[in-house]
Amino acid sequence: MKKNNIYITVIGFCAAITLTLGACKKDKTPVVAADPYTGVVFSVQGDQFGRPAINTVFVATADKDAFNATIPSAMGAAFQAKFQAKLQALNANAYTTNALGLDASTFTGVLATDVLNVSTTGKTTFFDGTNVLTGRALGDDVIDTELLLIFGGPDGTANAFLTSDHVNANDKAFLTNFPYLASPH
Repeated sequence: MKKNNIYITVIGFCAAITLTLGACKKDKTPVVAADPYTGVVFSVQGDQFGRPAINTVFVATADKDAFNATIPSAMGAAFQAKFQAKLQALNANAYTTNALGLDASTFTGVLATDVLNVSTTGKTTFFDGTNVLTGRALGDDVIDTELLLIFGGPDGTANAFLTSDHVNANDKAFLTNFPYLASPH
């Protein structure tokens, strides 16, 4: 009987994953891709979300499905030029470099590869003025960081009205123990 319960649990879990992935596309058709090395076909997540708002701002509507199905190692080559065109269109004063010293081509190459980098030996933070993209702590203000790097210019002070969403903290305190997320309302 125990064996049957395990099978039922596994089948239920697989069905839930399939339904969730299938719902990610507007037409309810599951997105699938094939592993380039083994040829194994698998379902693909509905949204790349290594860095919040990057997909939303920089990926054109017509490119959403392709971007979300692209493996990270191929993203830069496939989308960097489009990201750069969008970055330069967003900056009426002509983007030169950002607070990290990155020119438009280099910065959009970083953005187009939508992964969350993690430092295994240093501080985990999205950006604290010194450490950059070494992970993400719950309290990191990632949207302000992204706005600063997009609109803030070389020293981070250009376009002051565009470099913050003015939401400076979570509405509830994060927990000090696992799972660390704030308690629900």
